[in-house]
Amino acid sequence: MKRVLEEIAERYEFVFEAIGSDGDHVHVFAGVAPRYSPSDVISIIKSITARQLFAKFPETKELLWGGEFWSDGGYVGTVGEGVTVDIIKNYVEKQGSPEEKEGCQQFKLTEF
Repeated sequence: MKRVLEEIAERYEFVFEAIGSDGDHVHVFAGVAPRYSPSDVISIIKSITARQLFAKFPETKELLWGGEFWSDGGYVGTVGEGVTVDIIKNYVEKQGSPEEKEGCQQFKLTEF
């Protein structure tokens, strides 16, 4: 996933600040150019990561409900009045309970 997100960042000029998992979903904090709509950002990330991960780990598709890596939909929030970069980054980095974090190591994309 990390390598795929690095490739997306390079190709689309996204800046991934942090990523966190809450067990059954992923939170990504990214800076993107205004030419991309929120739905474009979600589509780019979901389609490319799914395609690349299925190519590398084809057996995964058989383990997933309906053979889909991502569920439909997504949420996009923005930094603005009352919501700072620090608030969002902190939220993303602290996803999951201590029990979930123990079995699923989170990483910060800024640490590569």
